[in-house]
Amino acid sequence: MFQAAFIFLACGLPVQAHAQRGIMGPDAQACEQGAGPAFLVQVRGFKKSAGDLRVQIYGSDPQSFLAKGKWLRRIDLPVSNVPFMPVCVSLPAPGAYAVAVRHDVDGNGKSGWNDGGGFSRNPSLSLFHLKPAFAKVVVSVGTEVKKIPIVLNYRRGLSIRPIEE
Repeated sequence: MFQAAFIFLACGLPVQAHAQRGIMGPDAQACEQGAGPAFLVQVRGFKKSAGDLRVQIYGSDPQSFLAKGKWLRRIDLPVSNVPFMPVCVSLPAPGAYAVAVRHDVDGNGKSGWNDGGGFSRNPSLSLFHLKPAFAKVVVSVGTEVKKIPIVLNYRRGLSIRPIEE
């Protein structure tokens, strides 16, 4: 429990609020116990407190990055009424991974112009460059729980950028 409290205090969040809501997802125990390898994906910058959040993990093969059905782990959660959502994702082994997130604002399960997205290491995106290169998003993890902060980007006019700037 001490480790869970440390994780939430480091994020600036009360432990009980997240434990009660279960917003860390099905792998929460890995982050609470510090039982890595795991990512604690900290998603912020939501346009609305509605819809669904999808977190996908891709392995070290650049050819598989963002390829349909080639993710290693996928977690879907309803968006909570919080400034940001921590999502714990247990990983199969230490190594190199990429994280992609999508905020499905209307919860219809399809990507749309109003939806938001982001990647590990927060690369810049544009209408002409919605999918970053694997090298710009890959993150290495050992046996620890590694924090991955991700700021969501949304279409705003002819640009793709965070709501909070």
